[in-house]
Amino acid sequence: MATNNLQMAGINSHLEMGALEGRSTLEFEDESLASPGPFSNKTSSLDAAPNRFFFDDGSEDFGCRCICKSVLRSIAVVFFTNKLNLLLPCGPLAILVDKLTKHDGWVFLLSLLGIIPLAERLGWATEQLASYTGSTVGGLLSATFGNATELIISMYALKSGMLRVLQQSLLGSILSNMLLVLGCSFFAGGIVHSNKEQVFDKATAIMNSGLLLMAVMGLLFPAVLHFTHTELHFGKSELALSRFSSCIMLVAYGAYLFFQLTSNRNAYSPVKEEESQNDGSSGDEEAPEISKCGSIIWLFILTVWISVLSEYLVNAIEGASVSLNIPVSFISVILLPIVGNAAEHAAAVMFAMKDKLDISLGVAIGSSTQISMFGIPFCVVVGWIMGRPMDLNFQLFETATLFMTVLVVAFMLQEGTSNYFKGLMLLFCYLIVAASFFVHIDPKSIQDKPSKP
Repeated sequence: MATNNLQMAGINSHLEMGALEGRSTLEFEDESLASPGPFSNKTSSLDAAPNRFFFDDGSEDFGCRCICKSVLRSIAVVFFTNKLNLLLPCGPLAILVDKLTKHDGWVFLLSLLGIIPLAERLGWATEQLASYTGSTVGGLLSATFGNATELIISMYALKSGMLRVLQQSLLGSILSNMLLVLGCSFFAGGIVHSNKEQVFDKATAIMNSGLLLMAVMGLLFPAVLHFTHTELHFGKSELALSRFSSCIMLVAYGAYLFFQLTSNRNAYSPVKEEESQNDGSSGDEEAPEISKCGSIIWLFILTVWISVLSEYLVNAIEGASVSLNIPVSFISVILLPIVGNAAEHAAAVMFAMKDKLDISLGVAIGSSTQISMFGIPFCVVVGWIMGRPMDLNFQLFETATLFMTVLVVAFMLQEGTSNYFKGLMLLFCYLIVAASFFVHIDPKSIQDKPSKP
């Protein structure tokens, strides 16, 4: 009986082991069919082996196809995602008209229109690159390349000896940012958010206002020295003072950048934090559309193309002034800056309508600060190197206009709040400035006498 019991126990255990073994086999087969387990990975690796072998001989062709697809996608994103790109053909048309007809009026207008989408794409490429560099460096990159169009036009004007066009275009860029861009931002934001008073960082605005007043001081003293005839060495002291003051202003701007990157690292970070808090999908919206390398390549291409058109634009200003019967001062102070800042204008207004006034002020006041504390002194130093007598004497009319503009904007910013009425007042001030330069003409003694290099 004991033997029989042992035999029966062995048979039962054998049957149980077989059942368990069969169940585990079935479960393994089911899992291999339902989910990608180790077995499926082995199968896929076996299936992939012939494919790898197939591409061994043509791996270079496969890599070329990937590169071509990436390049085509980048081109499509750059050229077919913005309606302003409809103006891109105006650039080649300007060159064609210049070669065939030499009609300066049409060359100027076509070049002006052709630069608008390029300036917008340059700002877009800068934003793409800034998304890889962090908030602080990205903000500084945006501010720098945002003024690239004006600086390129200024370099060509300096090279051609058109110093008054250079001075007035830089002055116009400051006036445009401080009155037109800021005025539109305050007005649009105030209309959209009429039920409340918009606020912004008063400390940053006051700091930028102080830098702008320092720039006014740098421009004021050479002009006063000239018009009071109190130069120690006539014709030399004014230029020497301008060059010394320019070096001081560049050092001051360098110290300002150092302060932003070290002691005030959060100057641009609230922008990112506010977007992430207010909009849950901001991460998707801020994802870069092109790679870091692609951003750098497009920055280079767009800068070169803007440089080409800027040369045609600057060379056609004098002829366009005659053919269109518009003063050169109006073209330099009003038309050129509006074109160069077109993309920034739209961006600042859009952010103000989203109740993000700190970003709008960064675009408007930040760009004005950079032009006044870096762009103008930089042109003076470059002119010094090139042997051009570029100085900080912007003449009495232009210096007084800048001084009054900085005072008005400083008073508007001192409370740290904005509304649509403040924006309306800034816009009215800009209309007065535009009308003033439409009836203003330089004396013949200081008018440009362009010299071909």
